[in-house]
Amino acid sequence: MSQRHTGITDQLTPPVDATPHSHPLADCPLREVLALIGDKWSTQVLVQLGAGPRRFTELERAIEGVSRRMLTLSLRSLERNGLITRTVHPDAPPRVEYATTPLTNGIREPLEALAAWADRNRPAIAAARRAYDTHH
Repeated sequence: MSQRHTGITDQLTPPVDATPHSHPLADCPLREVLALIGDKWSTQVLVQLGAGPRRFTELERAIEGVSRRMLTLSLRSLERNGLITRTVHPDAPPRVEYATTPLTNGIREPLEALAAWADRNRPAIAAARRAYDTHH
């Protein structure tokens, strides 16, 4: 793990002498978690990384419509929150890979199920929107 990533462990691990509620993540409400993984791009990144480590350009090609800037911001947020890792391999040129962490394992199956549901129901949702827009 590079020096850049050592701060994540400190962010997720409360100090030994801390009381359970003194650490900022001790009381992690559902809305905070949903904001973290439920934004437009983070869920897609996590689903893509569920198949294994990927490079930035592989993710960029796999996620339709994502800009380089939004992918970068999503990756940084997921890394900061301990859901993915960023590994720099000292090749020439340097190769950077992103992968999920063990913390992500518990959410992988529900995310994949949600992605499958969205894919199956996209036509029905589009039809409902058209019907609503026609009547309103």
